[in-house]
Amino acid sequence: MATARWRSLAISVPLLVVFLVVSLALASSDVPFMVAHKKVELNRLKSGVERVSVSIDVYNQGSATAYDVSLNDDTWPQDTFELISGTTTKTWERLDAGSTVSHSFVLESKVKGTFHGTPAVIKFRVPTKSTLQEAYSTPILPLDILAERPPEKKFEWAKRLIAKYGSLVSVLLLVGTFIYMIVSPSSKSSAAKGSKKKR
Repeated sequence: MATARWRSLAISVPLLVVFLVVSLALASSDVPFMVAHKKVELNRLKSGVERVSVSIDVYNQGSATAYDVSLNDDTWPQDTFELISGTTTKTWERLDAGSTVSHSFVLESKVKGTFHGTPAVIKFRVPTKSTLQEAYSTPILPLDILAERPPEKKFEWAKRLIAKYGSLVSVLLLVGTFIYMIVSPSSKSSAAKGSKKKR
């Protein structure tokens, strides 16, 4: 399972680097250039359902405005996923150079297994060209829907905090206790009583 993820990551990272290099080269010319980043977050519900939150950020890294921008991420099979909120498509009238738009939707799945998603498709119009231009979002790693996950260890976060800041907290507590003992009224009264007994 982990090996498959590393292989997907090893494929995705070089593609992303090439994608960014090409984007920088094309951004210098006087045309719009779309870069889209697709993110997916899984959330297991108690009812045995996996909730899939999808968000896509679209950037115009070019130096000109894109018109009639449309986003389509309608690649989620209906026999596996059910759309809970939002839509898998979105349109914008224009996207100016250097600006960003975002779109998100939520799906649910009761089907256990690995899902290999595909990039979202972005289409836009450039005034100097008659045909619509196409761009693709970054790919996502394979999703393990309803996969067995190790149970979360209780108080794991507390252990990490103690390991990181435990010694500092101990020193501060000791210093605070020492200062409290010096300035507290009880220590002054006991010192006064001691001086009276000596007389």
